[in-house]
Amino acid sequence: MSITTTYLSKTEVQSLLDVTAFGLWRIAKKYDDFPTPEKNPGPFATKDGEVWDGTKLYRWMAKTPEFEHRGAALLRPLPADLSSGKWAGYQDTPKGPALDWHTALGTIRLVHTSKDQAASAVAADLAHRGNPDGVTTVCALYGDISFSGPALVATDTAHPTIEYEAQWGVVAQLAGQDLPWWPGLLRSAELIRQWQPGAPALVAEVPAGTGEQILRRAAANSVFDAAAQAALTYMANDIRNDRVRNAEHDIELFGRHSTHLVIGARPDTSTHPLPAADDRQTLAAGSKVIAASSHPDAVAALELVLAHDPRLLPFGALTKIALHPGTAAEKWARRLTLCDPTAAHAALADGRPVDAFFIDPLTDMPVLRTTTGDAPGLRFYAPLALPDTGAELTSVVLDGTVWVKTSDGQVHPAPCTPHEHLWWGDGWGDKPSEAATVINTLLDDLGATIDLREHWTAPRGLTALLEKQAKPGPTEIARHTLLHARMTTPPRSYED
Repeated sequence: MSITTTYLSKTEVQSLLDVTAFGLWRIAKKYDDFPTPEKNPGPFATKDGEVWDGTKLYRWMAKTPEFEHRGAALLRPLPADLSSGKWAGYQDTPKGPALDWHTALGTIRLVHTSKDQAASAVAADLAHRGNPDGVTTVCALYGDISFSGPALVATDTAHPTIEYEAQWGVVAQLAGQDLPWWPGLLRSAELIRQWQPGAPALVAEVPAGTGEQILRRAAANSVFDAAAQAALTYMANDIRNDRVRNAEHDIELFGRHSTHLVIGARPDTSTHPLPAADDRQTLAAGSKVIAASSHPDAVAALELVLAHDPRLLPFGALTKIALHPGTAAEKWARRLTLCDPTAAHAALADGRPVDAFFIDPLTDMPVLRTTTGDAPGLRFYAPLALPDTGAELTSVVLDGTVWVKTSDGQVHPAPCTPHEHLWWGDGWGDKPSEAATVINTLLDDLGATIDLREHWTAPRGLTALLEKQAKPGPTEIARHTLLHARMTTPPRSYED
């Protein structure tokens, strides 16, 4: 969440300060710290090109005795004889559950949400309805921790378009008691409605998120085999365990760094942690089945696998290339086999129009043909390894990605891990060590599985060769050139 900036015209500033044009000129002369107008506010510019940041101006007013009565309510000096406030109960709002507090400054409504512009939206709704509850200020959660507790965004109903940051400790001082707070995953209307001063923290089950629900629905689908169902269940359990741990962590963090705060609810940990897979082979085997399925549940589940842990899938990095006649990509494309779409194809498409669905019969990688304008292109996952046929690398072609030509007459997109990408040329100080590592590995063993965890240790000569390659147009580099380069030790530059 953030503080939304509202820009005010000169007329609006005069209205906020209740002064004439001359009065505004006098204020600017009298106060050296009076906010100056913005000279380049973009789309907020007025005819004379000047607007004021409403938050800055509203904060300044609250700290300036002449105007504090018109400034931000929660930034004004507190009364010396401050009387204790009173809890005024639960309220539903358009942006979520809220609790009201009657205070010496009026009723403060604290909305327990960190949605953007929640405070101003609730204040505007109240103002539009004539403010039937007599609320002076609406607060919402900023999402992080400030000096005295959870940071707050505030909006006064007198000026519902202006947001400013307020202090938890100030609101607690006005309320005359510690304020309740709920971790985000337990910030529900049902739980907040049950709270009252002095009540112990409720123990509640952390609700299942959308991802967990999708995985559990798929795990219950008999169309998938036992391996896939087990993998889906374990991933759903992992997500649930993470959510419980996150709620516990937030409670520990906010409780330790806050004053005047009481915890409204704690997660039920009586059945946690839920069982997780003992080995990644179980998860990988099940994930492979999901990727090859065409069931709608598999499509939704695979998106979560890719987000949760893409290394469980037999796919490398997502790769996109243009398709031109006579190129290595075009030769590879002739090898592809048309197929029915799978969940993996759906993930590749990512909502884009698709001309045809393919699979590489030698690596089992899914491939899409798409058209952007007049140029056809391919989207595919790079393989994690090439077929171990006993052949050797004869050359590489740099064209969109790294292509590998082999002694048995095949051409392959070079293997790559899910979180890396293959590139070459001048990296403005960065080195194309990922591509150098892949080529170095394949020169010795065409069927080796690629490991890029320490790609920066690639042979410096091979890395330097790739660094010198120009980006435009295909470039083919023969095996003997690659072998010679990796045996070469180029002089170190000051950038190394």
